[in-house]
Formats: sequence, structure tokens, C-alpha cells
Amino acid sequence: MDIMGLMKKAGAMQAKMAEMQAELDNITVEGLAGGGLVKVTLTAKGALQTLAIDPSLLKEDEKEILEDLIVAAHADARRKAEGLLEEKMKGMTAGLGLPPGMKLPF
Repeated sequence: MDIMGLMKKAGAMQAKMAEMQAELDNITVEGLAGGGLVKVTLTAKGALQTLAIDPSLLKEDEKEILEDLIVAAHADARRKAEGLLEEKMKGMTAGLGLPPGMKLPF
């Protein structure tokens, strides 16, 4: 293997990783729960941006249900963000010839 070629690829990938990290702050994903009664919006890095709750859920005796739906909507958005990140990483590491299943960063 050509060590200089490998070093060049590593440097290029590092630059792409920095670009992707900056881009992830601007990409948002939406998570839903309760048939859309609870919606959360996260950045691809996982920062919560918005929370929307349908007024029909704002009843004192349904407090626990609402809490569960918020957690579920957040989990849904996180799964979407993680999937998005995985897809971006696949595209970035495609030319490196990494073994199957090896993920970056290590």
C-alpha cells in the first residue's frame, strides 16, 4: 500500500469530516409520537430545537402519557439523525477501502 496515498486520503477525509460536522448543525430531523400529537425537531447532532404538543394532550390526568410521548418523539428523531449520520459517513469513507463493519471515528 502506498503510504503517501493513504496519508493524502486521510487528510482529505479529515477535511470532509470537519465540513460534515459543521453541516450537521444546520440539518434538522423531526420525530413524531402519538400519531403526530407530539413533534420534536432536533439538529442532526441531537440538539433539541422545537417541541410541539397538540392541545388535546394538555390535560392534568394525562401528564404521564404526554411525558411518554415526548420521550418517544425524541427517540424517533434521534434514530433519524443517527441514520442520516451513518449515510453521510458511508459516502465519505467509500474510497478508503475499510473492512466491512468498521466505523469512523474509531
